[in-house]
Amino acid sequence: MVMWQWALLALGVLWALQSLGVWYQMRHYGDVMKGITSRYKDGYVGAGNVRGRFGKGMIVLIVATPELVVERFLVMSGRSVFAKFQRREELENIPLDRLRSGSLIENDPALAKAVEVAIAQIDRARAEPKRPGLAGIKTVQA
Repeated sequence: MVMWQWALLALGVLWALQSLGVWYQMRHYGDVMKGITSRYKDGYVGAGNVRGRFGKGMIVLIVATPELVVERFLVMSGRSVFAKFQRREELENIPLDRLRSGSLIENDPALAKAVEVAIAQIDRARAEPKRPGLAGIKTVQA
């Protein structure tokens, strides 16, 4: 009878550690988004993600100028909640249409899918009526 109590205690500890890890990763994501919105005052931002079933997941953040040139390209990839965003400078300062074609990232299908989702989000933000500031981020309307 004591064994099942230890198993429940271990399960509770593991659940608490997982919750702490998710909180840590969400805080990091929020800090990165706040940094983007404070640094880039004009243009569009798109966030794309791909969930890995057994492999690694991926989140891509693309910041584009009003002229649709990629200004910042960030990728968070990994299996751990301690993954951080990495800047991919080789994919910056290029037209968004060139990135859309997929020829620059065709060797990584997960990255290509996440980029496709992020670009679709930028396209939706461009279709919305113009508001001042960085488009693509939903804010609370007063």
